[in-house]
Amino acid sequence: MVSGNSAIRGSRVGAGPMGEQDHGFHADRIAVSYWDAMGNETVRYFAANLPAEEIPDIIDSPSTGLPAGRDRENPPAVAKAEPYKTHLAYVKERRTEEEAAQLLEEALEQLRARRGTSSK
Repeated sequence: MVSGNSAIRGSRVGAGPMGEQDHGFHADRIAVSYWDAMGNETVRYFAANLPAEEIPDIIDSPSTGLPAGRDRENPPAVAKAEPYKTHLAYVKERRTEEEAAQLLEEALEQLRARRGTSSK
């Protein structure tokens, strides 16, 4: 049932002035083009007052995922992809077999102490 006492009676949703006076003024900006190894161009916009050293030289291309640079003729080379490492592979890089055995024994002793069982 529709009530005649609507709070916005007589006005449209979105009615009123639109534009910069309501939403503020746009900051000056510069367009920077990046190209990947496949020749795709990606444009990024930065504030005009941003120092040149803060604008990145290389970005990841959103269309291909390849690195993209600012030099169209010499785009950055694709970095060598390292194979996926499991958690165990990273642990084995940090610990020797002896250290791993010692840590396992300490953990088992703590577990046995909590359960109240004897070792072996």
